[in-house]
Amino acid sequence: MCDHEALFYPYHKPFKNHVSQTSDDPQGVNGGNKSREKSLISLAGSDHNDPIIVAEDLCRINVCGELFITTFKSLEEFPKTLLGSSERERYFCPELNAYFFNRNRACFESILLYYQTGDEYPPLTADLDLWEEEKAFFRISFTKDYAISIEDSEIDDITCVALCQNNSISAKRKAVHDFLLNPRSSKIATVWHSVDIMFICVSIAFLIMETDPGLKIHFTDKSDPYYNTIYGINAFVIAFFTIDLVARFFTWPTFCSFWKNIFNILDILSILPFYVGIIADMSAEGQSMEMTEVESKRYVVLRVCRIFRIIRIFKFVRHSQDLILIVRVVVHAKKELGLLVVLLGIFTVTFGSIMYYVEHEVNDQFNSIMQGCWWSIVTITTVGYGEVVPSTPGGKFVGSVVLTLGIVFLALPMTIIVSKFSSVYEKEKGDSKD
Repeated sequence: MCDHEALFYPYHKPFKNHVSQTSDDPQGVNGGNKSREKSLISLAGSDHNDPIIVAEDLCRINVCGELFITTFKSLEEFPKTLLGSSERERYFCPELNAYFFNRNRACFESILLYYQTGDEYPPLTADLDLWEEEKAFFRISFTKDYAISIEDSEIDDITCVALCQNNSISAKRKAVHDFLLNPRSSKIATVWHSVDIMFICVSIAFLIMETDPGLKIHFTDKSDPYYNTIYGINAFVIAFFTIDLVARFFTWPTFCSFWKNIFNILDILSILPFYVGIIADMSAEGQSMEMTEVESKRYVVLRVCRIFRIIRIFKFVRHSQDLILIVRVVVHAKKELGLLVVLLGIFTVTFGSIMYYVEHEVNDQFNSIMQGCWWSIVTITTVGYGEVVPSTPGGKFVGSVVLTLGIVFLALPMTIIVSKFSSVYEKEKGDSKD
C-alpha cells in the first residue's frame, strides 16, 4: 500500500493490481514525482449509520498525471454521462490501475463537483470555450431531472404537478443565469454582454465629462437644452444595469453566495449614487427650510455617493477572463505585496520624522511630520515633485540617504514580487490552457 492510501484508508486492503510508486515507474499511479493526488470522495449524507466506504467502492481517475478519487456510486447517479456509464471502461489503464483521460485538469475538478453536488461550478482559470468542450466530452448537461414514478402510490397528482413545475422553473432559472454570466451561451447573450460593455463606456464617459468646467452645465443646469437628453441617457443606462443586477439576484444559486461575490457588490455600489440622488432631490422638494441649507446638505450627500461611481470601471473585469486571472495572481502574491507596503511605511515614517526635526526650525515647508512623510514617500519612490525640498546641509544629507536607501531597499522586495507574479501567472495560464 502506498503512503497516501495508508493515510486515508489504513484499515482496508490495497487496490488490486496496484502499481508500486517507485522511481522506476515514471508515470505510476500519481503520474510521477510532479503530480499530486486529490481525494474527492462523495459521501451520501453525514449520518453515522451510512455504510463504510471500502477500497473497492472507490474510482481512481488519472487526468494528465493528476490522480482524482471518488466513488462509483456518485458517478453512477448520472448514468447518461461518460463517467456514469459503462463507456468509461474504454479509458481504463491496467498499468495505472485507473481510468486515464488526457483532458484539462482544472476543468476536471469542476466535472467531479458536478457528480458530488449536481450543480455547475465553472473553473475560473479555464476559458469558457474550453469548459464547454470538456462538458461535451464527458456528456454533462447541468439540468436536474426530476424522476416521477407512476407506480409510486405515495406521490399524488398534486405532488407530480408541483415537481414538474419546479423542474420547469429550475431549468428556466438556470438558462437565465447562464444568459447573464456566459456571453457564449447564445448569440443573444453575446449581444447582451456587448450592450453592457457599451453602456459601461457611456457611463464612464459621462462621469469624466461631468467634471469638465465647459460641459458641467449640461449635467447640472436643468434649464440647459441638453440636460434632459443627457439625463435620459444616463437614466436608461442605470435602468439597464439595475435590470441586469436584479435578474442575477433572482437567478443566483443561493442568497448567501450572491452577497459573497465581489462583482455583485461592486455593481450595487456603482448604481447606488443615481438612486440616492433621486431620493435627495425628492426630499429637498418637500423641505420648507431655506434653499441654501437644502442645497448644501444635498451637495454633501451627492458628493459622497458620487465617489462610488468610479467603481463602474471595475465592471469591465467581469467581462474578461484575463483580467480575472490577473486578480487571482495578485491575490496569490498578497504576502509579497504586503512586504512592500510594510517596508514603504517604515521608511516613510522614519525618514519623514527625521526630516521634520532637521528642517522645521528654518524651513516652513516642513511644518509637520505629515509633511515630512509626504516628502519622504515622494523621494523614496523617486517621483520627486519638487514642491517640498530641504534647505539645510543636514536636510540635504538626509535627503541623499533617503534617495539611495529607497532605491536599494525597494528594489529587493520588488524583485521578489515580480518573480512571484510571473511564476503564479504562468501556472494559472498553463492550467487554463492545459
